[in-house]
Amino acid sequence: MQITASTHPEAADHDFHDEGHGFDMFGLHPPTLRRTIARGGWLCDRYFRTRSCGASEIPRSGPAILVANHGGALPIDAALLCLDAGRATGRIVRPIADRFVPALPMISTWFARLGVVVGTHANVGRLLARGELIAIWPEGAAGIAKPARERYQMKEWRVGHAELALRYRAPVVPVAIVGSEEAWPVLGRITRLRRFGVPFVPVPLTPLPLPLRHYLYYGAPIALHDGLDPDAADDPGAVAQAAARVRLALANLLRDARQARAGRFV
Repeated sequence: MQITASTHPEAADHDFHDEGHGFDMFGLHPPTLRRTIARGGWLCDRYFRTRSCGASEIPRSGPAILVANHGGALPIDAALLCLDAGRATGRIVRPIADRFVPALPMISTWFARLGVVVGTHANVGRLLARGELIAIWPEGAAGIAKPARERYQMKEWRVGHAELALRYRAPVVPVAIVGSEEAWPVLGRITRLRRFGVPFVPVPLTPLPLPLRHYLYYGAPIALHDGLDPDAADDPGAVAQAAARVRLALANLLRDARQARAGRFV
């Protein structure tokens, strides 16, 4: 597949459900989102020179789940994925965040205005029920701030995305992100300063991420619900198998993505 730069359509307001005064029930404010995309696009295009492959695999309507690997000192990869997928599809991408995010001063309000939603079962289910596009990192906080020897090794793998995909019959699109773990490597973690519920504080090697190119590879959508009983979402065994299927697909995509990047430098 061809590697291309991100396209630039604005996030579509048809994905927005106004609950009054220009905000949805989670705090999303489309004008703030559009301004952030316009002002922050240079980070994607100029600083990280992001290239994507296979964005046409993302459904243009209906519920869908982007599932990606996680890495780097801070979740810059998450921001690049949401920006790239949103501009490629014209849809509003709803990133699903860890539960400590609402406790972060100032940042939590800004995140809400950009569409970030705390990853409770009820929240994510409501988004999928109304046909939205969400992005999930099943590794959670365990995925970021990995030492160099563990680069691109997927860590803890939560299964909630699989249960929700089965319940709401939402396709899962695996996304391999390459570049984030080299762009902002870490020296270690501080685990004794757990303010606001944050599990650790990363100690980056550099004060700012390095301007290294990032690649995003989108895989073919996986219909986890095909051939399964509608009640499979209530079966822990079926959910675990579905989550393992997504993890394997992402691991294979990530392996191929890294090999493709290495080939360009041969």
